[in-house]
Amino acid sequence: MDTAVFDVDGTLVDTNYHHALAWYRAFRHFGIVLPVWRLHRAIGMGGDQLVAAVAGDAVEAEHGDDLRSAWGEEFGPLLGEVRPFDGVQDLLTDVRERGLTVVLASSGSPEHVDAYLDLFDGRSLAAAWTTSEDVDRTKPQPDVLQAAVDKVDGHRAVVVGDSVWDFDAAGRAGYPGYAIRTGGFSVEELEHAGAQEVFDSITDLGDALDRTRLSGRR
Repeated sequence: MDTAVFDVDGTLVDTNYHHALAWYRAFRHFGIVLPVWRLHRAIGMGGDQLVAAVAGDAVEAEHGDDLRSAWGEEFGPLLGEVRPFDGVQDLLTDVRERGLTVVLASSGSPEHVDAYLDLFDGRSLAAAWTTSEDVDRTKPQPDVLQAAVDKVDGHRAVVVGDSVWDFDAAGRAGYPGYAIRTGGFSVEELEHAGAQEVFDSITDLGDALDRTRLSGRR
């Protein structure tokens, strides 16, 4: 492996439940009330995929763009509550020191990604990162992962993510990956989606690097 691709939202920074709440509030703007658990299950998809996935094609056709705008309005006030997970800086530093190029994959808006990078000094730890400006289609399509690898001229990449959508996308791109349970999915779901191994936390993955493809030795 020459490239380590880290998902950002939900993997490096604790945002998944903030996103679910923002989507819940956004749908209510249009008189649509969805169970938060159902919204949570779709977090990890991009907004271009999520609306139809949770509410159907008719809602996407009628309200899709307005719903995404409303989501942005609802998520903005929550942004200041977002924090990185323990061990993020140590993990990224360790992977980089093992000779892999670290790149961060996000389809979030540039202002959100900028805020996340500030939380864990991401600009100094990663060789590159993506935002919504780099992709036309979000996960589970593989575009964001491929864009991340292309930014660093990578060839053999390994992915770290937190949702089944990360590993759906990684599988389509032909990349192996490791899962962190911070997305709220079960071990069985993540393995079924394609994760080679599942860890409870970023620090647990860091402790196990020597037996993974992030070791820099295979």
